[in-house]
Amino acid sequence: MTRAGRSALLLALVAAGVWLAGFLCFVAVTGASPPPDPPRADGIVVLTGGADRIADGLRLLAAGKGRELLVSGVASRLDLAEMARHAGLDPAPLAGHVTLGRAAISTRGNAAEAALWARQYGFHSLILVTATYHMPRAHAELARAMPDVTLYAAAVVPPAMRSLWQWTTLRLLAVEYSKFLIVASGVSAWLPAPGEGG
Repeated sequence: MTRAGRSALLLALVAAGVWLAGFLCFVAVTGASPPPDPPRADGIVVLTGGADRIADGLRLLAAGKGRELLVSGVASRLDLAEMARHAGLDPAPLAGHVTLGRAAISTRGNAAEAALWARQYGFHSLILVTATYHMPRAHAELARAMPDVTLYAAAVVPPAMRSLWQWTTLRLLAVEYSKFLIVASGVSAWLPAPGEGG
């Protein structure tokens, strides 16, 4: 092997080691117990992707943790009545305080939708509801979209995270960790969002 080849191999091994160390930290953080109930905030944002996320967001709204709730990335077939029933809540008291955002198709889209919504209401603090494994990337995207807004995490433990060391769970976490690195490094800001630029 040439000197250049050995240098390239060493660099690849170091990069793999750094990635693995970071991944193990990511697994430890996302696999930990969810944080305690967040403090009261101006509003609540739920990023869809699991039914429990919406139910938890609605329960936080019903408990007075925020004045308004945005559910970002809602499928066209879903309505508030169905979501409230799943959460075991009466939709009537919530109806005037829930916005169903249907435009977002990615986490970056969620962040843009949430930022616009927060500006419309003049909010300065938000509770972010999403899955434990998705929280680091979602927090990074929303923080970039609205740097003057304080974000509090309300992480939901999805079924996949209840068996942390299964192959399917580790694969999910590896993909999510790689996506998080792209966001945290700032590279994602230069990439077209899904649905943009072809």
